[in-house]
Amino acid sequence: MRRRLLLWGGALLATPAARAALSVHDDSGQELRLARPARRMVALSPQLVELSLAAGAGSRLVGTIGGARLPEAVRALPRVGDAFGLNLDALAMLRPDLVLAWKSGTPARQAAALRRLGIPVYWSDIQRLRDVGETVLRIGELAGTRAIAQAWAGDYAARLLALRERERGASPVRVFFQVWPAPLMTIGARQPMDRAITLCGGVNVFGDLRAATAQVSREAVLARDPQLILAASPDAGALQAWRAFGSISAVRHARLVLLDPDGLPRMGLHTIDALEQLCRVIDATRRTLAR
Repeated sequence: MRRRLLLWGGALLATPAARAALSVHDDSGQELRLARPARRMVALSPQLVELSLAAGAGSRLVGTIGGARLPEAVRALPRVGDAFGLNLDALAMLRPDLVLAWKSGTPARQAAALRRLGIPVYWSDIQRLRDVGETVLRIGELAGTRAIAQAWAGDYAARLLALRERERGASPVRVFFQVWPAPLMTIGARQPMDRAITLCGGVNVFGDLRAATAQVSREAVLARDPQLILAASPDAGALQAWRAFGSISAVRHARLVLLDPDGLPRMGLHTIDALEQLCRVIDATRRTLAR
């Protein structure tokens, strides 16, 4: 029987327990190894909090960041920063044995400082819809909640496949997604919200942009004449300004729709519910245009 050799106090020790080490590859490509399932986890983005809950690892969470609405089950968790920066001292005081971090949302300087703490870090960078379920599986592996994670991810994959099959071959609908009203921001190609629109038979009118998000003019939106205008915002008036532009197909057909702000584009616990909502909205637009 092979045994792993570990260095302890300058001496090499052979331990059978090391055979049970957990190993996953995160979205940065690094292999993350834990000697035992994580018991104290800090999640540094709202979606990673939600995916930890999906994986059955909510009881392992000991901290998160502020600045976003979180599920009630974890609202009392200590905060170790917000979208503008991390408090690494506060994070270290929580004594986590695993940190779940958002790769593209963490500035390089803070990412380097986080690595220097010596705490294992799982870097998440969800780009494809299927990545949501895969992330849940990995968190479940690291937290020792594999069975719960597998059940959730299996249900997610089945519902995602059903949507793909249902929308296959549907007639296209031109969609403008408003990220922010002032300055006017939208999404480019090959990022989660763009992929969600495509799955539902929509065509992102700014899908030719390479940037994940970009500032655009109202004139550019008018020129591309979307048939549906969307936003995911808690502000009920987020799309009201478009009503002044009656030449746009979406305005003429009253297709200005607010999506659940806690669903898409956040790739978290409610992604599949929000994706089903998006497909219903695009389907309804398709029927309106057909009439």
